Amino acid sequence: MEKTNKPRVLAIVGPTAVGKTALAIELAKRLNGEIISCDSMQIYRGMDIGTAKATIEERAQIKHHLIDILDPHSSFSCADYQVLAREAINDILSRKKTPIFCGGTGLYLDSVLEIPSFTDTVRDDALRAELEAFAKENGAHALHNMLRELDPESAEQIHENNIKRVIRAIEIFKTTGKRKSELDALSREQESPYDSVVFFLCARNKELLYSRIEARVDLMLSLGLLDECRALYNAGVLDGKTTASGAIGYKELIPYLKGEASFEDCVAQLKLSTRHYAKRQLTWFKKKNYHTIYTDEISPLDEALRILRDLYEGTN
Repeated sequence: MEKTNKPRVLAIVGPTAVGKTALAIELAKRLNGEIISCDSMQIYRGMDIGTAKATIEERAQIKHHLIDILDPHSSFSCADYQVLAREAINDILSRKKTPIFCGGTGLYLDSVLEIPSFTDTVRDDALRAELEAFAKENGAHALHNMLRELDPESAEQIHENNIKRVIRAIEIFKTTGKRKSELDALSREQESPYDSVVFFLCARNKELLYSRIEARVDLMLSLGLLDECRALYNAGVLDGKTTASGAIGYKELIPYLKGEASFEDCVAQLKLSTRHYAKRQLTWFKKKNYHTIYTDEISPLDEALRILRDLYEGTN
């Protein structure tokens, strides 16, 4: 690989239950690294089992960033993640260590490695509140029509029921004078600020991956997932109004807590939802030009180290 002055950043991505955390920890040990979580739900405190956070023991071995940083009632966006993740990168690099992202939220990783900056899009909480009130009074369709007048291309891409994203697109236009679609196009034309290497973990045998997912769900339940879900539900976190409400692993168990479905049916739905999520993750990451490692065919650690040697042999 041609020598570059850009800071080097590694990332490990892939579907749930494929072994990302284990590889990240082993790489961090060998490369003097620290791990940055790239998971949209691990940022929330109290959502430990269902989001498969690294254990306390694992975090004692290697420093982790962007885990347990927010109350689960708080909202959090991709733009928020970009800012915090880049701060974490700079912090790790300042100590002469290697930043290693680990997680399955592809959009979050893209925001850091591919998109130059969200910082030009100013946040306007007053405007958000005004738009939320407008939507409540006039309906999602009327709000979507407002976006269509300002940014037709974004309106085509964002469903009118996704009020949060509709509001964000309107906010971008009103705070920057530029359409979201225009800024997205400009971002794609600019160069990444990092020299990044991304390892995409997957399994050649899909049924093996799905059996691991089912075993992961059973393990989570044995560790107390239902009690964790009940505590969050009683605290009003899973009321459908928070970002955390969308977390797979919790919303599927709510019908049981409400007495509307059997525990067995909810567990079956949880396993199905997790499988579907893994399929979406695989679809997302397969589109990228990442270094694919089939964990059912080769040692992920050995292969990752081999790839790094091939890329950087003879460079600093």
